[in-house]
Amino acid sequence: MKALLLVLLSLAVLSFGPHAMASGEVNLYSARKESLIRPLLDRFTRETGITVNLVTGKAAALQKRLEVEGRNSPADLLLTSDAGRLYLAKRAGLFQPVESEILQRAVPPHLRDSDNHWFGLSRRARIIVYSKRRVRAGELARYEDLTDPKWRGRLCIRSSNNIYNQSLLASMVAHFGEEAAERWAAGVVANFARPPRGNDRAQIKAVAVGECDVAVVNSYYLGKMQNSPDPSERSAAAEVVPLFPNQADRGTHVNVSGAGVTRYAKNRDNALKLLEFLVSDEAQRWYAASNHEYPVKAGIEVSSTVQAWGYPFKEDALEMRWLGVHNVTAVKIFDRVGWR
Repeated sequence: MKALLLVLLSLAVLSFGPHAMASGEVNLYSARKESLIRPLLDRFTRETGITVNLVTGKAAALQKRLEVEGRNSPADLLLTSDAGRLYLAKRAGLFQPVESEILQRAVPPHLRDSDNHWFGLSRRARIIVYSKRRVRAGELARYEDLTDPKWRGRLCIRSSNNIYNQSLLASMVAHFGEEAAERWAAGVVANFARPPRGNDRAQIKAVAVGECDVAVVNSYYLGKMQNSPDPSERSAAAEVVPLFPNQADRGTHVNVSGAGVTRYAKNRDNALKLLEFLVSDEAQRWYAASNHEYPVKAGIEVSSTVQAWGYPFKEDALEMRWLGVHNVTAVKIFDRVGWR
């Protein structure tokens, strides 16, 4: 009898397959650094008992990994930055749709995929920062002002292979068409203080030391520098003034970090639970306080640092999908105007 019972138990395990064996875990591929996501994952585990196995890496590398792994991929959830990347991941067939009233209520329609393949988890604004010593308040108001010849040799910005810049330009294609977007890009190139290099922190530092007077950066980089344990970063951040462009018209360009359940998720239910947790009040407050990003969920306070810049501000309400739709066009424009 005991031998028969062991055989029956073995058959039951085999019949349930990997879902039963892995019911207490979820596998996350994250383009966000572990330090930016692990505290939240640990909270999720404490609350649910579900273990989160985390793999971090560059966004493009993780997407390629998912494509190569195909149905053999262990990943249940892909978390990445920028709606352009989320759109491209969906187009590559890396996500599956999910139905969730929690996600539908928490994430505004323009910050998620219309087919429920991915959902924005946090917002960031692509703002202008300028030197408090060499630029007067009121000299700039719009992204379009960056093409004015008065800024010749005074502008710093990242390279064209940066997805944040690609999405900013894609938003202009969506609003004004390809020709107008190309004129803007050409005007920006004409005003470069130096060939594009470095990340957004490097642009802020360049303004601080006088290498340029104006730069374009994601808002949370400034917030992190203002609160950095490194005195040199705090000092550089103190030399610039944040400006939220286009407040009198379409609003400041915003983007998202976001996530979706992978197409071949073995732990689909747990992946959905984690995704829903990431839009909970608790998680949204953590994003806002620790990384100085803007929550996607209404009613969640921003950090005191972000509040001091002026909040709320007028945001561009463009649907995030257009940043992906026009990504290829944006890259071609960058190539034509010599934005390297």
